[in-house]
Amino acid sequence: MGAVVTQNDVRRIALALPATSEDTEAFRFFVDGRQFLWAWNERIDRRRRRIPNAEVIAARVADEFEKQTLLEMDPAVFFTEPHYDGYPAVLVRLPVIDQELLTRIVTGAWRTRAPKRLLRGPGAAA
Repeated sequence: MGAVVTQNDVRRIALALPATSEDTEAFRFFVDGRQFLWAWNERIDRRRRRIPNAEVIAARVADEFEKQTLLEMDPAVFFTEPHYDGYPAVLVRLPVIDQELLTRIVTGAWRTRAPKRLLRGPGAAA
C-alpha cells in the first residue's frame, strides 16, 4: 500500500483541473463557480453543529447509479449517510483510497459540474 492520501493530495489534483478554484475559508473546490468537492461535515454530537472531518471528502457524482456503483465497489473507501440520501455525492475515506482512484474520483466530480466548453476544450480532463 502506498502513502496515505491527505487533503493536500486532493487539493493538488483538484487545482490541476481547468477553471478550478478553492474556497478561501473552507476545504471546498469549484469549477466555473459550481462546487464539486468538499470536506465532509460530520455530526459527532446531535446537539452540536457538524464539524469538518479532514479524513473524508464529499465528491459529486453523475447520478444515483454511479453513487450506488461506488458504494458497492469498495465500502471501506466509499460510504454515505442519511444527509446525502437523494443527493448525487459520495463520501470518500482518504486514509484508505489510493492515488489513482482518488484522481479518478476528483476528475469525475469535476466533470459533473464543469460547463460543456471546458469538457470539450483544449486541456479538458479525461
